[in-house]
Parts: sequence; C-alpha cells; structure tokens
Amino acid sequence: MTCKSNRAIDPAPADRLVWLVAPVGLLAAAALFTSCSSKPAQGDSGSAMQMMMMQAVPVTVGQASEKTVPVEIQVIGNGEAYNTVNVKAQVDALLQEAHFTQGQDVKEGDVLFSIDPRPFEATLQQAQANLARDQAQLRNAQNQYDRNSALFKEGIISKDQDETFHTNAAALEATVKADEAAIENAKIELGYTTIRSPISGRTGSLSIQVGNLVKNNDAALVVINQITPLYVDFSVPEQYLSEIKQRFAAGPVQVQATIPDTQGPPERGKLAFINNTVDTSTGTVLLKAIFPNAGKRLWPGQFVNAALDLQSKRSVVVPSQAVQNGPQGKYVFAVKADKSVDLRPVVTGATDVGDTVIEKGVAPGEIVVTDGQLRLFPGAHVQEKQGL
Repeated sequence: MTCKSNRAIDPAPADRLVWLVAPVGLLAAAALFTSCSSKPAQGDSGSAMQMMMMQAVPVTVGQASEKTVPVEIQVIGNGEAYNTVNVKAQVDALLQEAHFTQGQDVKEGDVLFSIDPRPFEATLQQAQANLARDQAQLRNAQNQYDRNSALFKEGIISKDQDETFHTNAAALEATVKADEAAIENAKIELGYTTIRSPISGRTGSLSIQVGNLVKNNDAALVVINQITPLYVDFSVPEQYLSEIKQRFAAGPVQVQATIPDTQGPPERGKLAFINNTVDTSTGTVLLKAIFPNAGKRLWPGQFVNAALDLQSKRSVVVPSQAVQNGPQGKYVFAVKADKSVDLRPVVTGATDVGDTVIEKGVAPGEIVVTDGQLRLFPGAHVQEKQGL
C-alpha cells in the first residue's frame, strides 16, 4: 500500500515519532504505520493506553476471609525496676570497706559497707558507764527514802524532809531510764556502721569510694534495683481504656515484651496497673505489666516492644503482602469478575500470623493482589501466575 501526501516526507520527524510511540507497544506502532492519512491520527495515544489496559499483568493473588483474630495493642514500652533503693549512710564517719563489686547481685541482708565503728563504740561505753553510776546513786537514794519514810511516820523528821528524799529517788530513777535510752541509741548508731542490703537485687556503681567520709542521709553510696520481677511501663490510646478496664476486672490480661534486634521468644507478663488519669497532652493512659524476668533479659530503662492482648473477635483479614502504602493512605488492588483491578482504600487493624485485619474497604471472599502491584493501575487486567 502506498500513502500519498502533498509534501515530502521528512525522515527526521518520522524517527522521532517512532521513538515516542515505541514504549507504548508494538500494536500501537503498527496501527500508526498502516494509517494512510496526510495528518497525524489524534486518537493514537488513547488507543495505545486502551491496548495496555487489555494486556493481562501476571500477578499472585489471595482471598479476603473472616477469622477470629486476637486484638493486640502494640506500643513502645520501657523497663522499670520492681523496687529501687538508694543506700545511704545514717551516721557521720569514715567509710571503711565495701563488701561487694559494682554490678553484683546481692540478697536481702547481705553486708554492703562497713563504717568505722570506734567512735560509736566509745559512745556506747560512755552511756553504759553513766548508767552504772546513776543506778548506784538511785539505790542509795531509795535506801535513804525507805529509812526516812519510817522516821517520818514516827514523827521524827518533817514532811518536807520526807518529800526531799522521795524527790531525789524519783529524779535518779528518771536519770537511769534516760541512761538506758542513751545506751539503746548508741547501739542503734553502732549498728548503722554495718550497712546491709534491704532488698535482693543488682547493685549499680559506687558513688563514694572507700576511705571517704560519709554523712548521715547524704548522697547515696550505691543504688540497688530489683529486676526479678520487673515492670514494663507503656502508654496506650485512651480509646482502648474502657475495654482494658473490663478485661482487667474480669481476669489476668496477658502482655508480651519483645526486645528489638535480639533472638529468642518474647517475655510474657501480666497487666498489673492502670493509671488513675489520662494524660490530656497525649491522649494516652499509662499501664504497667509485671514480668517474672527469670532470665534477666529485661533491664530497667530498656526500650521494648510491648503487646497487650485483648479479647479475640471475628474480623476480615487479607494477606499482609496485599496491603500497600500510598500518598492517600493504605490500599489494596481488588480483582473484579472481569479480571480487572480496582484500587481500594482500606482501614487496617492488627496483624496476626501473616494476615492484616481490614476494618473497612474489603469484604470476605474478595480476591486481592498480593504480588505484582507495581505494574498495576485502576482498570488494569491481571492474570494469576498459577491460574485464578
């Protein structure tokens, strides 16, 4: 077939035309060169797009289904010591010895520090000597009162003299009681020269080294954290508060803690505390879960991925690979009866063993594309790689 024209054919524009059309497809290019018009066809680009839409794109697909999915709230949490004690001196004296190494696990009652006891031993001895002196004076005063009380009854001495002997004996009796209290206080202060661990836990770094003077209730000598068990603190949106309170009142609520970038199963614990207020600045409520932490994998201050298990419910799910992220949010490609696809915006929920909950956008039984989405657009035709 010969195509006629009133002007000479310029090869250069033809070359450019072929270069522009070639990516559209061979069918569109063939249609262009078989036309016999002296003017360029106006609908060629639309025809090329139509031909592309008719070509089936190989994809893999999955089916939306309905199943029972455990509702799980996943947030970032951090470890908190179950109990923390700042060990301080209770007397002013010289720090004589530390009986542990920094970072060592200690048990309740273990000796941690020894403080120079000599000043307190001397104080105790002085108090004991004062007691012995005053007890001797008390015995003498009581004997005098007893003898003169009989004389007063016989009228030999006056009432004023009798009362004077009685007052002296009573005053010395009070002095003896004060001496006994002083001895008890001296024993207590002497006991403070040996500092024992009040809890079982792990010691931190020494704040004051041996040989320094320590003061009563001054800086902490060491901090002990109890890490078995251990708390994990995390905050959840207030929209879950009502359901969490109901579950917490009904029985134990399971919580899992996963340490990022580590091997092994997650640590398992139970919800132990719901804060009594919602943080109005963030719209969240603070929760605490307690973990046995027998293996000491969790650590105070460590960030973990916390997952709070709520009641399971029936939900629509699709394979997680089907869910894509776009400028307008998440979406899936749903396959229609004519093998064309529809871009479907979706609202997603929790994930469960490779499935993602679809709260809105997909119905049970619909077919969705799980692989090959990069070549798709709304209206494109697809063909399953292994047959639909």
